[in-house]
Amino acid sequence: MVKLGVSLPQFQHFVPGKDVVAAARAMEEIGFDSLWVFERVLVPEDQSGPHGLYGVPGLPWPERYRGVADALVTLSTAAAVTSRIELGTGVLVVPLHLPMRLARELATLDAASGGRLIAGLGSGWSPDEFAAVGAVPLSERGRALDDFLDIAAEVWGPNPVSFKTRRFEVSTADIGPKPARRIPILLGAGTQRALRRVARRADGWVASGVTPAQVKESLTGLRVMAEEFGRDPAEISCTVQIGTLDLTESTASPRPPYAGNVAQLAEDVAALAEAGADHVYITLPAAVEGVGELIDKASELHELVRARL
Repeated sequence: MVKLGVSLPQFQHFVPGKDVVAAARAMEEIGFDSLWVFERVLVPEDQSGPHGLYGVPGLPWPERYRGVADALVTLSTAAAVTSRIELGTGVLVVPLHLPMRLARELATLDAASGGRLIAGLGSGWSPDEFAAVGAVPLSERGRALDDFLDIAAEVWGPNPVSFKTRRFEVSTADIGPKPARRIPILLGAGTQRALRRVARRADGWVASGVTPAQVKESLTGLRVMAEEFGRDPAEISCTVQIGTLDLTESTASPRPPYAGNVAQLAEDVAALAEAGADHVYITLPAAVEGVGELIDKASELHELVRARL
């Protein structure tokens, strides 16, 4: 059975803390499998050229991206008031963080939550965010992600810890706390090169903005890549984010992907499950105006999906 998740209310029209607590408790009670956060550091006023959304010239950033609350603080808040539901990052932009610090933060969150963390990670795309944080150049983002994966494996493993990369080194040291379980690592990937990293290094692929047909096609290629690396393709999971900004019923024919009301989104979840997705989560907070409406729509969605799957 496909796992079903929902995003936490990080957007600026929600109250940080209070609304996260209410939503997290409600989603666990409703029966969702997971709660998700994402990371945005800023929204540039100049969105021309490479400053557009996803680096596409002139593509505007969603207004909802303004004032997004910190991902790990939000997820930690949810962890403190829940006991069962899994806690996912979809995704953290790894090169915006110091690797050992991020590895320790994730280990601490997993230990504090009793082993409920899913670490969805990406390499990023915004030159403005990279310039603001200044950790590594945008051109080195792929290498920075690989460095983090190497460092995290050591930090989360047994003491004593030692590692050496181009920029960071620990000779021999005790580092803790350790995660409560082996933290599942999901990697975002929209290119063949990135999918090869998933096949080689990750527990799963976390996808956004892809149709069921694209999921099916990419999973076929991912399984071939996994076998090339000597891995069992069945070990690599697929998580898909459904992004929605409006829950108005769509009357278009054919209906655009993920456009429509809650009943139509339930159809989309079923289609993604049929295409091979193991886990689907929906960004409902972006399409509602308050936490009460979020809980109501989430409850309706959960009931409709579970009636199908």
